[in-house]
Amino acid sequence: MLLLNPRHLVRNYPDQRSREIMEKTVAFFEKTGLTKLKADFHGAVWYEDFLNFCKEEGIFASMMTPAEHGKEGEHAVWDTWRVCGFAEILGFYGLPYWYAYQVSVLGIGPIWMSKNKKAQAKAKRLLDEGGIFAFGLSEKEHGADIYSSDMIVTQLEDGSYRACGGKYYIGNANQARMVSTFGKMADTGEYIYFVADSQHPKYELVKNVVYSQNYVAEFRLHDYPLTEEDILHHGDDAWNAALNTVNVGKYNLGWASIGICTHAFYEAFDHAANRHLYKLTVTDFPHVRQLFTDAYARLVAMKLFALRAADYMKAASNEDRRYLLFNPIQKMKVTTQGEEVINLLWDVIAAKGFEKDMYFAMAAVEIRGLPKLEGTVHVNMALIIKFMANYFFAPAEYPEVPRRDEGSNDSFLFDQGPTKGLGKIKFHDYHIAYDSVDSPNLSVFKAQIETFKQMAMLAPPTPAQAKDIDFLLTVGEMFTLVVYGQLVLENARIYKIEPELLDQVFDFMVRDFSKFALQMYSKPSSTEGQMAQCLKMIRKPVTDDVRYARVWSEHVSKMQGQYKMPD
Repeated sequence: MLLLNPRHLVRNYPDQRSREIMEKTVAFFEKTGLTKLKADFHGAVWYEDFLNFCKEEGIFASMMTPAEHGKEGEHAVWDTWRVCGFAEILGFYGLPYWYAYQVSVLGIGPIWMSKNKKAQAKAKRLLDEGGIFAFGLSEKEHGADIYSSDMIVTQLEDGSYRACGGKYYIGNANQARMVSTFGKMADTGEYIYFVADSQHPKYELVKNVVYSQNYVAEFRLHDYPLTEEDILHHGDDAWNAALNTVNVGKYNLGWASIGICTHAFYEAFDHAANRHLYKLTVTDFPHVRQLFTDAYARLVAMKLFALRAADYMKAASNEDRRYLLFNPIQKMKVTTQGEEVINLLWDVIAAKGFEKDMYFAMAAVEIRGLPKLEGTVHVNMALIIKFMANYFFAPAEYPEVPRRDEGSNDSFLFDQGPTKGLGKIKFHDYHIAYDSVDSPNLSVFKAQIETFKQMAMLAPPTPAQAKDIDFLLTVGEMFTLVVYGQLVLENARIYKIEPELLDQVFDFMVRDFSKFALQMYSKPSSTEGQMAQCLKMIRKPVTDDVRYARVWSEHVSKMQGQYKMPD
């Protein structure tokens, strides 16, 4: 079964420690129960019980310690395969628990990327003690515009430093003993990364800026004293550490969405399948079946893409940086698809989705935040567009990447190097994946892709359009669908996805491509040539009642009764 079911953890775990982590985490939440889970959510209760559990079981110490920093017999490894399974489970039970882990990943990233051995030793000690970490990057006035940081560090005559300034929207910054903080040198404007302690008297915890179980802090440093032991990076290394850490962390957002949507699907389907209206079971209504089928196909595609992106993260090297395209799509596309899945389910369960005792009411709120963390959809889309020319018109050859579930340590993620040179990154020929399968809706989708490529050559963006973010975002959405479909196809073969389910996935892909083509056609700036190509891209999926009925009976309807969280 591709989708997570806490009753049956069938996912491959390459070692006993990994399986133990997942099983104990599931057991913790199952014992907690939905009633307390929801009460803590509504009461904005700090998740101390969860953090104590992770401390007692050494979970963060195992999950967030790269192998080279681990202890003998500890089974510490930074393994993207293991990370995504853990992130999915946390998202399944509640975004606040995932968030505590996620911002700790971000907080510790610049430390593992540094050459500061003393800071690394301290981080390892804190992990072993059950500590959490924080990532001090964004600011109240500048958001994620780190070019404009107002965190100013001054070096004194004795060689020590003083830091002054504020950070905003920083998770875990109420308790983290190491807050990895980005700033600028007062005299040179050079970037600098250092660690601050949230318990230091010169560290002012201003407030929690959200009403949530999470503590998302505004904090200020007032002549905060620093020594060389607190400095992680200078100059370009500081800049690279900031962006490379986000590369590691933002991948997890898609997994939170997948977890949330999977739990919501179980709950919504059981509600509808056990409700009767007008002498019919709700799941007998044709429009309800369509909504559930669409939600299921989108959720399956989300997971297929995310799993395949993990393979490329693990295969990453200085010679293979394809992950830098797949990663922002994981962050941007999987999370927005998560919103779409929740919308579809909500259209079925309607007012039930507001009820305080339903997991769904929590999911409906939390799913909205994920596209807006670690850079907005717009920021990630602007990054994605940079890869389009090489992806379509300059393919390169790479060895085939297999499923990477062997449990190896992902050392490269903490040695990614300079963040420049994105326009030089090459990709393998997407035709390999698209020509590996033959199905009716895939054929329609391939025709849409070829028309899109023709538009890029026959009616490329005008100079004005090239500066118009609104126009480029729509171009990026269409390009993203091509890459999304490629990785879905690659993983459909690896996971042996049934042909009828794969064709149902491309049913919605055809519709989505048509939607974005219509949006581009309707742009005020679209040219006659672009409009003509857009009309060619607007296509109807191939209707197949037999395929649709089989997807419903063999896949969607079998979700009934599979999982219900204990009260």
